[in-house]
Amino acid sequence: MAEEAWHEARLIPTSGINGAEEQERRATSALLAVVTAVREFGRGLTQPLGAPAGNIQAFIEVPFMLGDKRCYPDGLIRVTRGQRSWTALVEVKTGTNELAVEQLENYLDIARENGFDALITISNEIPPSAGQHPTKVDKRKLRKVAMHHLPWSQILAEAVVQKEHRGVADPDQAWILGELIRYLEHPRSGALEFEDMGPSWVAVRDAVSAGTLRASDKGVADVAARFDALLRYASLRLGRTLGTEVVPVVSRREAAEPALRSAALVDGMVKEGRLNGAIRIPNAVAPLNIELDLRASRVTVHVDVDAPRDGRSTTRVNWLVRQLKAAPDSVRLEAFALHTRGPGAADLLKSVREDPNLLIQDPKKELRSFRIAHTTPLGTKRGRGRGAAIDSVLDAVETFYGEVLQHLKAWTAAPPKMREVTDVPGESRTALVSTALSSQDGVEPVEDGESGADPDDGGDGSSSLSEEPATS
Repeated sequence: MAEEAWHEARLIPTSGINGAEEQERRATSALLAVVTAVREFGRGLTQPLGAPAGNIQAFIEVPFMLGDKRCYPDGLIRVTRGQRSWTALVEVKTGTNELAVEQLENYLDIARENGFDALITISNEIPPSAGQHPTKVDKRKLRKVAMHHLPWSQILAEAVVQKEHRGVADPDQAWILGELIRYLEHPRSGALEFEDMGPSWVAVRDAVSAGTLRASDKGVADVAARFDALLRYASLRLGRTLGTEVVPVVSRREAAEPALRSAALVDGMVKEGRLNGAIRIPNAVAPLNIELDLRASRVTVHVDVDAPRDGRSTTRVNWLVRQLKAAPDSVRLEAFALHTRGPGAADLLKSVREDPNLLIQDPKKELRSFRIAHTTPLGTKRGRGRGAAIDSVLDAVETFYGEVLQHLKAWTAAPPKMREVTDVPGESRTALVSTALSSQDGVEPVEDGESGADPDDGGDGSSSLSEEPATS
């Protein structure tokens, strides 16, 4: 028998998983075991939820009585530091299984009765923004117990960033974390990626194309939420590659009132047939903007960059073009001048490389900013794979970042240079020469025995240095 057919022994095997129940139990046990074994990973997951930096213990299927019935939350995490203790129940779903309202409310009651701090839910559901929960529960049950949600994609991203970029001090713990990553990346683990734009995607897209979409139509709000979830997933995926935290851009008001963000997306679909959002990458020159044109079936990614504040217009255009050596010719550039409204001069990068003047409408007006954009076809399918909307958006984002955004740097003004003083023969270098009017207003008072005129200035007080005359 060929050795290629042998299966390598794994710490967390994917073989033997039969059904959703076994899948959830194994995923829960594997995750909680690694949380306790790898200190850096455990702290990275629990501290943002309010836990102290202390010793972590974890248990699975802990029984509790609620009234006359026995309940079994999937797990329990306890973090202790000195006299302080933080405890959270854990509820896990894998695959396409969704969290149930009744079950979560029962666990919130158990947590309140036992003085626990939080309920953590884990599933493949990705809420539109961080801090939101995909399941709506009675808010009265959240008065004393916090409820946090961790998508499997976020847990995987945290594990990869910790192992590959932040680092794990102990080599054995690093290997253990690598085994968890390998397990979660396997399709049989049930830790799925963002897989679906929702059952209303095709109907809403067709209504936009026909010009018949209304804000009250069924499924419009769901498509808006799925788009924001796609932005968050794209952020997690890009952050996992870069080793940093990439997040969607939302205003403070939208973060406080998520309904405003949903209403804005719905309004954009109804009036313009577009969905717009942005993600922020640390130290990037500007946020990366993403626009889906549902009428034209196109996805456009772009970034806005401030132009240099000095130099001619052609110099400013060339400053940008030099940074786009790795960008494809099909990238579109647009230049905006000061004190002007509306669209600016635009052309493809291929043409601007040959003639920078294509981006200059009026040489007398200074350029204030540039827009670098790239447009590609938008997939029509709601799922994943070839011809799918999700994959076309992910490809557009990652390609644009790799070829364009990561190479862009903001312009900075040159530091001021020191004024050079010309040496005069016979004069001390420590003497300060001034051309200010205040130093030429008259003869300085002198002590007895000294002349008020310099023997070298012809007796009229004027300097013999070759300086430009001061102007008033």
